Amino acid sequence: MTDLLTTDEAAVYLRLSERKLYELVATGAVPCTKVTGKWLFPRAALDRWLAAGLVMPALAHAPPPIVGGSHDPLLEWALRESGSGLASLPEGTEAGLRRLARGEVTAAAIHLHRLDGDDEGANLDAVAGTSGLHDVVVIAVARREQGLVVAAGNPMQLRDVANIAAKRARLALRPQGAGAQLLLLALLARAGLAFDALALVKPACPTGADIAQAVRSGRADCGVATRAVAQAASLDFVPLTWERFDLALRQRDYFRPGPQALFKFVRTAAFRDRATELAGYDVSEAGDVRGLN
Repeated sequence: MTDLLTTDEAAVYLRLSERKLYELVATGAVPCTKVTGKWLFPRAALDRWLAAGLVMPALAHAPPPIVGGSHDPLLEWALRESGSGLASLPEGTEAGLRRLARGEVTAAAIHLHRLDGDDEGANLDAVAGTSGLHDVVVIAVARREQGLVVAAGNPMQLRDVANIAAKRARLALRPQGAGAQLLLLALLARAGLAFDALALVKPACPTGADIAQAVRSGRADCGVATRAVAQAASLDFVPLTWERFDLALRQRDYFRPGPQALFKFVRTAAFRDRATELAGYDVSEAGDVRGLN
């Protein structure tokens, strides 16, 4: 069989009658596309759709329509503009994965970092290594530019974590388990510095926007957040790295109307234009499947 199946081929592949298959198409329950008046069924998508049914009975109910995990201004905007009906609960990457494993959210927004600096597969590895996430698909949202949010003009001339430690610059923290905090720990490890080498501002800031507020108010000299956060607050930005920002969700939930509305929207020109406006995003792979657990 080819990668794109016709209606009769898909019915045979799924062991359904064509009538039943048309019923599933009519209700939007099965992945398909219409080309020149004919329905076509991507075989890989059908495989994911079938695998989505392989879940533990205890998790068979629909989770709350919430995206947990990391905060991101572009994702927040897309959740609203796409009509997905999905709310946001930004508590940090690791907290989002824990809620996803317990069935408390539909998806988790994640961005993780390795101590060795090889971050390309860090999100996929974290999902694979989290108990209870045996049936998860990881969808690309964007690559984001992470760095230091500093006061306008960068008066302390900060450029990296070693420089921050040497100048005893006051660094605003993110909560333990937040992706930005994990990045900070990775940068310290790569620089051979201990956590207590930094002059830390407490309590921790829940989101990147709170980091920006701490810098703008003078409570902190810097903090780790995205370029988009710095630009929105009219602050300066010192780039440190680009990272993968993904959504993790169970395969069965991938096909629900809310996530499908979101994934359709992130492929639009409106989403790309917004990413350009906010700055610090590469959305060329938005909506792509990065991995299946």
